[in-house]
Amino acid sequence: MASALRSLRRRILVPDVGETKVETRGFWVKNAASTELLETVGEYFLAGYAHAVESRTVAEAEDRLEEVPARFRGFAYEGAGMGFAILDCLTFGDLRRVNACLQGRGHHHNYMIYVGIGWAMARLPRFLWPKPRLLDPLLLWLVHDGYGFHQAYFHTDRYVHQQVREPRFSWPAGQEDYAAHALDQGIGRALWFVAGTSAERAVTLLERFPESRHADLYAGIGLAATYAGGADDAELRWLRERAGAHRGPLAQGSVFAAEARIRAGLLFPHTESAVGVLCGTTAERAAEVSRLTRPTATAQDSPPAYEGWRRRIAETFVFHGGVPS
Repeated sequence: MASALRSLRRRILVPDVGETKVETRGFWVKNAASTELLETVGEYFLAGYAHAVESRTVAEAEDRLEEVPARFRGFAYEGAGMGFAILDCLTFGDLRRVNACLQGRGHHHNYMIYVGIGWAMARLPRFLWPKPRLLDPLLLWLVHDGYGFHQAYFHTDRYVHQQVREPRFSWPAGQEDYAAHALDQGIGRALWFVAGTSAERAVTLLERFPESRHADLYAGIGLAATYAGGADDAELRWLRERAGAHRGPLAQGSVFAAEARIRAGLLFPHTESAVGVLCGTTAERAAEVSRLTRPTATAQDSPPAYEGWRRRIAETFVFHGGVPS
């Protein structure tokens, strides 16, 4: 019976793998390799979700997650973060499973798990959303990244082509203005997928948004281009130059991706190359800057400490090669 219920939850609350196909979504097709990359990311995200909702324990799910190919394991943990959050919110479990994963092998994938919580919130009615006090006050803004990505990925016409902004996203309460910025980083990350990993197409989509949103959107593109990959050095150099005044935020997103991959022990050549182009340094040095500038945070911070963190990183890398020795 328990197994049947877990399977039912999966069918009801997670999209079919067919919905992650580039053709189904109507995303830009750059080439066969990029299409295969994006569809593989989607497949392993959904596999991670399935491991979370169908396993009897968090430890059992982690065993299965650790079997995912290394390049895509972070995406699987992101999906698992969504799955655990769905289960916790539906059972009013105070994020018991999420926290068990964060204290276990998911500790190395904490950024991805927080993003997965945002996916869960996009699929649940608001009265079931987790209480912000249950989350790290610094990393909870990654939840918005996940929510923004989900909306742009599955509701592309509204959130990308019409550039609609989420009205009064009151989670956490009193931080509605900043929530819009954090959501835009997730929308920017989705632009990389909508554009089929084409830097030129991603920027074309971005430039249709109001200028006031460009910095956050560039940060999301930089994160996706570095973490997921899909573009060669020439294309990334074009992206860096086109970003112009937003080169710092673009680099900040790339730094976050480098830190997420290195923390999890999942550094691959495409991430090293992207950091080299977008930040002018190595992935290890970029991740070190992220760690050294990471602040402490409280729920009362205004503006949030998370924004100060992003700005310090952006300022460090605002000029190509501008990393202190």
